[in-house]
Amino acid sequence: MKRAALTIPMIGMLLYCVLPLLWLLFAATKSNAGLFGSPGLWFADDFALLDNIRQVFTYSGGAYGRWFANSVLYAVAGAGGATIICALGGYALATYRFPGARVLFAVVLGAITVPTTALAVPTFLLFTRLGLVNTPWAVLIPALASPFGLYLMKVYAADAVPASMIEAARIDGAGELRIFVSIALRLLRPGLVTVLLFTLVATWNNYFLPLIMLSDPAWYPLTVGLEQWNSQTGSASGGQAVYNLVITGSLIAIIPLILSFLFLQRYWQSGLSAGAIKQ
Repeated sequence: MKRAALTIPMIGMLLYCVLPLLWLLFAATKSNAGLFGSPGLWFADDFALLDNIRQVFTYSGGAYGRWFANSVLYAVAGAGGATIICALGGYALATYRFPGARVLFAVVLGAITVPTTALAVPTFLLFTRLGLVNTPWAVLIPALASPFGLYLMKVYAADAVPASMIEAARIDGAGELRIFVSIALRLLRPGLVTVLLFTLVATWNNYFLPLIMLSDPAWYPLTVGLEQWNSQTGSASGGQAVYNLVITGSLIAIIPLILSFLFLQRYWQSGLSAGAIKQ
């Protein structure tokens, strides 16, 4: 009974997460006529996946390819930069004792509680004065700030990087930068991957900030670009013309995230420092 009480809710949660993905997969194989004339969780008579993909990358002058490249740029540069900053800051907060460290950490905790949507308008006004609106920097710079990632790296570094190991490296003559690069980064790898995945997903799925920051469609990410196509489905002239493109484009858009999780999961290991210290 106890196992059933745990298993049944877990199966329900699994179906809740998987069914939308299955619907998206089946819907991407249908034409506009098949979308409204066949069961949602099965294939239609006409298998139009390849044709839908071709239309996605050729519709509106190939705008989807440019949006895809923009999303890759924002995600790689933003998530990568945020991970590096969080690793440096988290390691420093966990390792060094300096005046104001507790106050700084309290500020980080406070920043976690602030919703990102609440900062969108102040960020827009600030970037307007700096002349960065409608440029890639308006999306990249905010993506570098990850208070939760900094908090996570600080907590993880406090346990993953033993103080005795750092002292031993200092006695051997290693500098602080070499200790961080040669020792700390290896021990922080699981935490780095976690922060990277969190920031990668957040940046890739970011919609509201690019929406208010960018007015040039050439710099749109996939989230904003697909929403522009989706808005055409309800127009009097567009009708249902791009339903299949929005669905197929959404399916293509989640593939990089799936591949990222599959590739990075092997680095998600714990206990890398086990046995490195004599107890």
